[in-house]
Amino acid sequence: MKLDIYQIDAFAAGPFEGNPAAVMPLTDWLDDSVLQQLAEENNLSETAFYTARLPVDAGPHDPEYPAYHLRWFTPAVEVDLCGHATLATAAQILEDVHPDAARIQFWTRSGWLHVDRGSDGKLVMDFPAEPPVPIAADPRIVAALGIPVRECLKATDLVFVAESEHDIASMAPDFAVISPLKVRGIVVTAASDLKGLDFVSRWFGAAAGVQEDPVTGSAHSQIAPYWADVLGRNSLVGRQLSARGGTVHCEVRGDRVHLSGAYRRYLRGTVEF
Repeated sequence: MKLDIYQIDAFAAGPFEGNPAAVMPLTDWLDDSVLQQLAEENNLSETAFYTARLPVDAGPHDPEYPAYHLRWFTPAVEVDLCGHATLATAAQILEDVHPDAARIQFWTRSGWLHVDRGSDGKLVMDFPAEPPVPIAADPRIVAALGIPVRECLKATDLVFVAESEHDIASMAPDFAVISPLKVRGIVVTAASDLKGLDFVSRWFGAAAGVQEDPVTGSAHSQIAPYWADVLGRNSLVGRQLSARGGTVHCEVRGDRVHLSGAYRRYLRGTVEF
């Protein structure tokens, strides 16, 4: 079997920045075990698979815009929501399949999502907001992070608010403690001292099977509502301080969050198996 594959860096202002995602268009769905093996072989934090065949249980969508069924796999598991691989998939479709479309719609495990062309060349994703709620901090996890923690919250991920941007940039967590946790991942975030940024973050995977993600769009659907409440404004700019780094522009709109970013195409090829 031969399949097309694209690798696109999402939330990337230049080459070798942002989060690489593999995008693989399909005519029909392959067995889940094969999709998981392909994602493991690609060995990126996410591989996105999509097809134009919508499931019978997909809810109504706008017939004016193209619609696809989209799924995301880490090298270990299928996930419910992924930002950077959604942005990468939309970029590939908008450039190669529907160059005249203003919006792409995706039916996913998290319902209908859509991605619009931005006026500045960025793509704008419409995601569900997931404001984290305060919980008691686990001292063992705090010790594993190795930095002072001001607050602990919970949404899809565990969210730890740190004292400073410097702490987040310099931290070296103990993955022997983090990796076995029964949670998708851990977000560590702090207010930013840099001009043009509101907050910074890093994301470490546990059940998702990814040690550190370069830029995590879905984490921003959790921490953007938090920072919007703390800072008193809905338009925010976040920077993920991974080795590659990437910038996510956030607009909190009630129970939705608009996440936008640039992208760079890196690779196009054919997978044979």
